[in-house]
Amino acid sequence: MLFGFSESQIAWVGLTIGIGGLILYMVFIIAQLAWESKAGKFGTFVLFLGLAVGMLGFVAKFVIEWIIEKRLHP
Repeated sequence: MLFGFSESQIAWVGLTIGIGGLILYMVFIIAQLAWESKAGKFGTFVLFLGLAVGMLGFVAKFVIEWIIEKRLHP
């Protein structure tokens, strides 16, 4: 127990907040990369599309978990 939180609670916060923060940081990095390289509209779209696929997988994981929990524990 650390500050009254269990290991699973700390892991959940780290995964949710930590990965969410890293995703936002990656959005900033890709926007900066697109701006500095003068990628244009299509190049910027392709850069963000690659990031969006990864983010959708992360968000889908939470949605699927939520749906499963709702059905198992109505």
